[in-house]
Amino acid sequence: AFSAKTEYGLVALIEIAAKFESGGVTQGAEIAARQTIPDRYLEQVLTSLRRGGLLQSIRGPKGGYQLTRPPAEITVTEVVACLEGGHRTPSEARRQTPEFEVLQELDQQLEATRVSLLQATTLETLMTQRDHKARETAMYFI
Repeated sequence: AFSAKTEYGLVALIEIAAKFESGGVTQGAEIAARQTIPDRYLEQVLTSLRRGGLLQSIRGPKGGYQLTRPPAEITVTEVVACLEGGHRTPSEARRQTPEFEVLQELDQQLEATRVSLLQATTLETLMTQRDHKARETAMYFI
């Protein structure tokens, strides 16, 4: 599961990524209102993403945020590392019984699968999935 900070960051990045091709900017307040995310908290998340080199901010009345690279080049792994600070720390009190060793190996397999999936998932992937879901919802209401 993602932390709330990472979830908010990914949601914001998907919205910002949608304007990448046109060169448009997206304001944090717009995202916060559309996604019902606390404005101040989202601004902190966006600042972290800017400091992490994933976003640039454009100042002025028509300002906002833009991606620094195409959505196909930004992986979820980068976003997680930027917002959560990289890898999880293993439990300090690892017991060396066969039962604990089996669970530790399972945890390592889960983490490897998670890392692989996040590395293979880009903002473009998430945008495409979002667009597909939006079309399904629109068709449902017709």
